Amino acid sequence: MTVMEPGIVKSREGLDNISWNILGQTYVPKQKTEDCFSWHATFPPGTFVPPHIHPDQDEFLYILEGRFTFLLDGKELIGEPGDLVKLPRGIPHGIFNKTDGTIKTLFWVTPSGPLYDLFWELHNMGPEADPAEIVAVSAAHAIDFLPPEDSEAAS
Repeated sequence: MTVMEPGIVKSREGLDNISWNILGQTYVPKQKTEDCFSWHATFPPGTFVPPHIHPDQDEFLYILEGRFTFLLDGKELIGEPGDLVKLPRGIPHGIFNKTDGTIKTLFWVTPSGPLYDLFWELHNMGPEADPAEIVAVSAAHAIDFLPPEDSEAAS
Protein backbone atom coordinates (compact mmCIF):
# COMPACT_ATOMS: atom_id res chain seq x y z
CA MET A 1 0.00 0.00 0.00
CA THR A 2 1.34 3.43 -0.98
CA VAL A 3 1.21 5.91 1.87
CA MET A 4 0.43 9.47 0.80
CA GLU A 5 2.60 12.12 2.37
CA PRO A 6 0.82 15.37 3.24
CA GLY A 7 1.94 18.50 1.44
CA ILE A 8 1.82 20.40 -1.83
CA VAL A 9 2.95 19.24 -5.24
CA LYS A 10 4.06 22.45 -6.93
CA SER A 11 2.64 23.36 -10.34
CA ARG A 12 5.83 22.65 -12.29
CA GLU A 13 6.68 19.48 -10.39
CA GLY A 14 5.51 15.91 -10.49
CA LEU A 15 5.94 12.60 -8.76
CA ASP A 16 9.66 11.70 -8.72
CA ASN A 17 10.31 14.34 -11.46
CA ILE A 18 8.66 12.05 -14.04
CA SER A 19 7.41 13.45 -17.34
CA TRP A 20 6.05 11.00 -19.92
CA ASN A 21 5.74 11.54 -23.67
CA ILE A 22 2.55 9.65 -24.50
CA LEU A 23 2.05 9.77 -28.28
CA GLY A 24 2.84 13.48 -28.48
CA GLN A 25 1.13 14.46 -25.23
CA THR A 26 2.99 15.26 -22.02
CA TYR A 27 1.81 13.55 -18.83
CA VAL A 28 3.25 14.52 -15.44
CA PRO A 29 2.13 12.24 -12.60
CA LYS A 30 1.14 14.23 -9.52
CA GLN A 31 0.09 11.57 -6.99
CA LYS A 32 -0.38 7.82 -6.87
CA THR A 33 -1.90 5.57 -4.23
CA GLU A 34 -3.83 2.33 -4.65
CA ASP A 35 -7.06 4.32 -4.48
CA CYS A 36 -6.29 7.21 -6.84
CA PHE A 37 -3.78 8.24 -9.52
CA SER A 38 -3.60 11.81 -10.83
CA TRP A 39 -1.57 13.48 -13.56
CA HIS A 40 -1.33 16.79 -15.40
CA ALA A 41 -1.60 16.47 -19.17
CA THR A 42 -0.73 18.80 -22.03
CA PHE A 43 -2.39 18.04 -25.38
CA PRO A 44 -0.88 19.87 -28.37
CA PRO A 45 -3.21 20.68 -31.29
CA GLY A 46 -4.41 17.61 -33.16
CA THR A 47 -3.53 15.08 -30.45
CA PHE A 48 -6.06 12.68 -28.98
CA VAL A 49 -6.74 9.51 -27.02
CA PRO A 50 -8.80 7.18 -29.23
CA PRO A 51 -12.07 5.71 -27.93
CA HIS A 52 -11.39 3.21 -25.17
CA ILE A 53 -12.87 1.67 -22.03
CA HIS A 54 -11.57 1.46 -18.48
CA PRO A 55 -13.41 -1.63 -17.22
CA ASP A 56 -12.27 -1.14 -13.62
CA GLN A 57 -11.69 2.61 -13.19
CA ASP A 58 -13.65 5.84 -13.12
CA GLU A 59 -11.77 8.63 -14.92
CA PHE A 60 -12.08 12.39 -14.39
CA LEU A 61 -10.66 15.50 -16.02
CA TYR A 62 -10.65 19.05 -14.73
CA ILE A 63 -9.95 21.26 -17.73
CA LEU A 64 -7.52 24.08 -16.99
CA GLU A 65 -6.92 25.57 -20.47
CA GLY A 66 -8.34 24.90 -23.91
CA ARG A 67 -11.34 23.16 -25.40
CA PHE A 68 -11.67 19.37 -25.62
CA THR A 69 -14.02 17.39 -27.80
CA PHE A 70 -15.11 14.15 -26.15
CA LEU A 71 -16.78 11.12 -27.60
CA LEU A 72 -18.69 9.72 -24.61
CA ASP A 73 -20.82 6.64 -25.10
CA GLY A 74 -21.37 7.57 -28.76
CA LYS A 75 -22.19 11.25 -28.11
CA GLU A 76 -19.93 14.20 -28.92
CA LEU A 77 -19.52 16.66 -26.04
CA ILE A 78 -17.38 19.79 -25.54
CA GLY A 79 -15.39 20.51 -22.37
CA GLU A 80 -13.92 23.93 -21.56
CA PRO A 81 -11.87 25.50 -18.75
CA GLY A 82 -13.44 24.93 -15.35
CA ASP A 83 -15.46 21.92 -16.52
CA LEU A 84 -15.26 18.60 -14.68
CA VAL A 85 -15.55 15.70 -17.09
CA LYS A 86 -16.80 12.38 -15.65
CA LEU A 87 -15.94 9.20 -17.55
CA PRO A 88 -17.43 6.25 -15.64
CA ARG A 89 -15.87 2.80 -15.80
CA GLY A 90 -17.21 0.60 -18.55
CA ILE A 91 -18.38 3.55 -20.71
CA PRO A 92 -16.49 4.07 -24.00
CA HIS A 93 -14.85 7.47 -24.37
CA GLY A 94 -12.33 9.30 -26.56
CA ILE A 95 -10.55 12.59 -25.86
CA PHE A 96 -9.62 14.95 -28.73
CA ASN A 97 -7.92 18.31 -29.17
CA LYS A 98 -9.48 19.49 -32.43
CA THR A 99 -8.39 23.11 -31.85
CA ASP A 100 -5.35 25.13 -32.91
CA GLY A 101 -4.33 25.63 -29.27
CA THR A 102 -2.75 23.58 -26.52
CA ILE A 103 -5.01 22.06 -23.87
CA LYS A 104 -3.97 21.59 -20.23
CA THR A 105 -5.94 19.42 -17.86
CA LEU A 106 -5.74 17.49 -14.61
CA PHE A 107 -6.70 13.82 -14.93
CA TRP A 108 -7.34 11.27 -12.23
CA VAL A 109 -8.60 7.72 -12.04
CA THR A 110 -9.94 5.68 -9.18
CA PRO A 111 -8.79 3.12 -8.28
CA SER A 112 -5.27 3.48 -9.69
CA GLY A 113 -5.06 0.04 -11.25
CA PRO A 114 -2.19 -0.57 -13.69
CA LEU A 115 -2.46 2.79 -15.51
CA TYR A 116 0.81 4.15 -14.06
CA ASP A 117 2.65 1.10 -15.41
CA LEU A 118 0.91 1.48 -18.78
CA PHE A 119 2.19 5.04 -19.10
CA TRP A 120 5.75 3.79 -18.57
CA GLU A 121 5.18 1.26 -21.38
CA LEU A 122 3.77 3.92 -23.74
CA HIS A 123 6.40 6.54 -22.88
CA ASN A 124 8.42 7.53 -25.96
CA MET A 125 6.71 5.07 -28.32
CA GLY A 126 6.42 8.08 -30.61
CA PRO A 127 3.84 9.42 -33.00
CA GLU A 128 4.72 6.68 -35.52
CA ALA A 129 4.03 3.87 -33.04
CA ASP A 130 2.35 0.73 -34.34
CA PRO A 131 -1.35 1.02 -33.33
CA ALA A 132 -1.55 -2.77 -32.86
CA GLU A 133 1.31 -2.60 -30.34
CA ILE A 134 -0.37 0.25 -28.45
CA VAL A 135 -3.65 -1.68 -28.34
CA ALA A 136 -1.91 -4.87 -27.11
CA VAL A 137 0.16 -3.09 -24.45
CA SER A 138 -2.93 -1.19 -23.27
CA ALA A 139 -5.07 -4.34 -23.10
CA ALA A 140 -2.41 -5.97 -20.93
CA HIS A 141 -2.90 -3.02 -18.53
CA ALA A 142 -6.75 -3.16 -18.43
CA ILE A 143 -7.44 -0.44 -21.04
CA ASP A 144 -9.48 -1.65 -24.01
CA PHE A 145 -9.25 0.42 -27.19
CA LEU A 146 -12.20 0.24 -29.55
CA PRO A 147 -11.85 -0.28 -33.30
CA PRO A 148 -12.17 3.00 -35.22
CA GLU A 149 -15.68 3.75 -36.48
CA ASP A 150 -14.27 5.56 -39.51
CA SER A 151 -11.10 7.33 -40.64
CA GLU A 152 -12.49 10.76 -39.65
CA ALA A 153 -12.62 9.99 -35.89
CA ALA A 154 -9.34 11.76 -35.11
CA SER A 155 -9.86 14.83 -37.27
